[in-house]
Amino acid sequence: MEVKVMKNILGENDALAAENRRLFREKKICVVNLMGSPGSGKTTLLEKTLSKLAGKINVAVIEGDLFTARDAERIERHNIPVIQINTAGGCHLDAAMVKRAAESLNLDEIQLLIVENVGNLVCPAEFDIGENFKAVVLSITEGDDKPLKYPLIFKESAVVLLNKIDLLPYTNFNLENARADLQALHPQIEIIETSCTSGAGIDAWADWLIGRVN
Repeated sequence: MEVKVMKNILGENDALAAENRRLFREKKICVVNLMGSPGSGKTTLLEKTLSKLAGKINVAVIEGDLFTARDAERIERHNIPVIQINTAGGCHLDAAMVKRAAESLNLDEIQLLIVENVGNLVCPAEFDIGENFKAVVLSITEGDDKPLKYPLIFKESAVVLLNKIDLLPYTNFNLENARADLQALHPQIEIIETSCTSGAGIDAWADWLIGRVN
């Protein structure tokens, strides 16, 4: 019975995700589902990315978090449209939440919509929200074992951002092993090394996004 319930939940979500995808396609909006663990640096990386994209493409952000609007307040300082979704304990965003949030945005003025999902390496990967592609942030401080321990999120993502790369010398993170594991899970995955402290890789990531919009 529990399996049937889960199938019903996912089936309903997939139907709404398909509606979202059709709407975003009609509006010619590229949608990114940005995922990663709490503390991986998603929001800071997003802020750095928005600075690079300013004046180049029109961006809006949907922020997902369990509680508070702190992340949305940080993004709002970049003078772009932002909607905060609080899940009140839920471990992921779903298509219905994104649909409701998108209704509060002027979709005719947006080229790129970045959805920062709830911090989690499990649940967000299982729920389609109508995105064009998924991106996952993996911090060096999390350890190089994460791709094999949480394979689905890496299999589903078009790009992985190996964040806080400036801390590599101070950890036992094996970059070669991590790259090998990621490519074994998803041979076509794009791997970009980033650091919000040094600025490494931010231009490459911003260019990657611009390329998907254009």
